Amino acid sequence: MFMGTTRIRGQQRHLDVQLTKRVLQLDLGKQVGESGIDVRLCDVGAAIQEVMESYEVEINGKVYQVKSIRNLNGHSIGRYQIHAGKSVPIVKGGEQTKMEEGEFFAIETFGSTGKGYVREDLECSHYMKNFDVGHVPLRLPRAKQLLATINNNFSTLAFCRRYLDRLGETKYLMALKNLCDTGIVQGKGISYGHQRCAIVVG
Repeated sequence: MFMGTTRIRGQQRHLDVQLTKRVLQLDLGKQVGESGIDVRLCDVGAAIQEVMESYEVEINGKVYQVKSIRNLNGHSIGRYQIHAGKSVPIVKGGEQTKMEEGEFFAIETFGSTGKGYVREDLECSHYMKNFDVGHVPLRLPRAKQLLATINNNFSTLAFCRRYLDRLGETKYLMALKNLCDTGIVQGKGISYGHQRCAIVVG
């Protein structure tokens, strides 16, 4: 486990990573606790950024500021739809969309001591069937078979190749690529560790 010196709002403390995550979670809980009906998503993002960027981490004697990763967001959640349409930024901005009664949100915070931006050229870690895809004709029988497995076991929820292996699927990479190329399935990038807070509005 990483041991380092973490400065939290000017106070220097020795914290391990787990405790740092817990402190950050509590601070964010206070900030995001103000969320509710008619709260603008940009205000949630500004609160998250304020907390995230109030931290510094010392690694090997060098101090780094924690930055919010500006191209990763939280999102609204619908029934069988992990990403239901509304994005919750984790940086301040001008987004005027508001939370509405009965909505569910995953408030996801991603921090970095780097540039605060994730490149999209990393390998795929998980997949999801596109929620809005209609019927797309498939030529490859193996792609049709794999789609049936995905529909029966995951529907539009996220899955990884390991889950397909556990279901007994073999030699499916070309079929999976075909499903991604046709837009039926979307590949998602490497999932980094982050704090998560669910919010129910109303």
